[in-house]
Amino acid sequence: MKQPTRPADLAEDPIFLEVFWARIRSIVNEAAKMIVRTSFSTLSTEANDFAVVLTDSRGRSLSENSGSIPSFIGTLPRTAQAAIARFGTENMRPGDVFITNNPWIGTGHLNDVTMIKPLFHQGRIVAFAASTAHVPDIGGKIRSVDTRELFEEGFHMPLMHFLREGKDDPTLLQLLRTNVRTPEQTVGDIWAQVGALELIGRRLEALLSEYGMDGIDPLAHALFERSEAAMRAAIQALPDGKYRYEMQTDGFEEPFRYAIELRIEGDAITCDYAGTSPQQPRGINCVLAYTMAMSAYAIKALLLPDLPNNDGLFRPITVIAPEGSLLNPREPAPVGGRSCTGHYVPTVVFGAMAQVLPEAVIGGAGSPLWVANFSGTRENGRPFATVLFYNGGMGGSARKDGASVMAWPSNISPTPVEVAEREAPLLFKYKALRGDSGGAGRHRGGLGQEVCFVSRHATPMSVIFMTERTRIPAPGIAGGEEGVCGEVLINGEAIDNRKTHWVMPGDEIVLRTPGGGGYGPPPERDGRHAAHDARQGYAGPPA
Repeated sequence: MKQPTRPADLAEDPIFLEVFWARIRSIVNEAAKMIVRTSFSTLSTEANDFAVVLTDSRGRSLSENSGSIPSFIGTLPRTAQAAIARFGTENMRPGDVFITNNPWIGTGHLNDVTMIKPLFHQGRIVAFAASTAHVPDIGGKIRSVDTRELFEEGFHMPLMHFLREGKDDPTLLQLLRTNVRTPEQTVGDIWAQVGALELIGRRLEALLSEYGMDGIDPLAHALFERSEAAMRAAIQALPDGKYRYEMQTDGFEEPFRYAIELRIEGDAITCDYAGTSPQQPRGINCVLAYTMAMSAYAIKALLLPDLPNNDGLFRPITVIAPEGSLLNPREPAPVGGRSCTGHYVPTVVFGAMAQVLPEAVIGGAGSPLWVANFSGTRENGRPFATVLFYNGGMGGSARKDGASVMAWPSNISPTPVEVAEREAPLLFKYKALRGDSGGAGRHRGGLGQEVCFVSRHATPMSVIFMTERTRIPAPGIAGGEEGVCGEVLINGEAIDNRKTHWVMPGDEIVLRTPGGGGYGPPPERDGRHAAHDARQGYAGPPA
C-alpha cells in the first residue's frame, strides 16, 4: 500500500504521530550530544548549562533535548518568534543563523548566547532550530548581583545575523573576541551551537524526504492540540479558586518579598505576582520571559510530569507580573544574577499549589543554584575566567526525603573536582555532605554540602559569589521545618557574599550550601528513618 505523504493525513494517524514525535526528539537529543562533544568550556560539557529546541514554522516549540534547562524551554521559542518578527520569514535564506544575548529577547541575561536557524525544505521554511548556552565570559564586570545597570554586565548583541547565507560576520566576531576574557572558549562554544543547529537541519531534511512530506506544521499542530487538551483536563480536575502565597528571600539591605495569587478558573491557570518587590538597582532582576518559563515549568511538573514539553502544554497558563517589579523589570535593568531571583519562582508556585495538591508539592529547596566566578591573569599574561556551580538540598515531599546536593529547579550539574582543578588554579581539599542541614519533617529536607578549596594562583585572584539562602532559609511545607542557611567563609571568616573578593595565594575558601525544607510535622517521622539519619550523620539522634 502506498505510504500517504500529506502531513495533514499523517496527523490523523496516532501511531505515526507518536513515531514522528519520537524521531524529532531523537534528532534534538543528538544535537545536544554534539554540543557536549564539541564545546570548548565546561559549562556545556560538564555543567549542562544549555538547551536545544526544534519549533514549527511559526516558532512554537515542538521538542527540546531531554536534559534541557527548564527556563530555556520557555524562553527559546520566544527568541525564535522574535527573529520571525524582526526579519520576516520572507527575508530569511538557507544558511542564515541569527544570534542574540539580549536579556528581554533571550534567556534573561547576557551570559546566555542564543542562536536561531531557519530550516528549509523544498525552498521554504518548515521549522526553526534554536539553542542557547551559557558562555564562560561575555565581558564587562564578571557576572555578579552587584552591578547597577545592564551596560556593566558585558558585550550586548542585539538580535542580528551571525551567518548570512552561510557566511559569518568577521566584524561581529572581532568585536566579540576583543570584548571577552576567554575568546577561544566563548567563540568556540558559539560555533558548537551552530554545528548542532546544522545537524538538526540535515536530520529533519532526511526525515521529511524519507516520508515524502513537505513540512511538519500539521503534525506539530496535532501534537499541540493533544497536549493542550491534556493540560486543560488536568487543570479542570482542580477546584476553582484563588490561592495566595508569599515568602521572603535574602535581598540586600532588606529582604525581598515574593507574592503570588494563583487563580484556577475552569481549564486555565493564571499566576499573578502582584505584590512582589520592585525591581532593584542590582543585577538580581528577572525578566518576564524567565518568570513565565519557571512558572509554567512548576505547574507542568505538578500536573503532567511525564508528558514531553511542547507549545500546547503551556497555552492554558498565563503569567502576570507588574512592570517594574523584581519579576518583570524594565530595560536596561541589571539582570546578570537573575537566577538568584527566578529560581525562587517554582517554590512560590508550589506554596500556592500546596492548598490544592498538598501531596504533590515539595518543601523549599536549598537553591537558587550557587555560583562561584573566578577570574585573573595567568603567568603568560592571558586573562582567564571560570564558573563553578554548587547545589543545596531539595525539599522533602509527601513520599520521601529531599535529595541531597541536587540542583532544583534548574538541572545544572556541578563541575567535577578534577575538571575544576584543570580549568582554574584551585586545589580542592574536600567535599562532604553537610549534616543537620535539612529541615526536619515527616520527610526531612535534603542536605547541603561543604566544599573546601585553596587558591594556587601566584597572584591575587578575583572571586564573585552568587549565593542565596544565607540569611533566610528554605521554607518547610505542610508542617515541615526550615532548612539551614548557607555560609561562605574565606580563611575561616564569614564574608559578605554580595561583594567581589580578592583571594591571595594560599587563601582557603569554604562553601556550605543550604539544606532543603522538610515536609510534614517532625513527630510523624518514621523512627527507623530517624535512627538511620543519626547513624549516617545526616541529622541528630531522634528526641
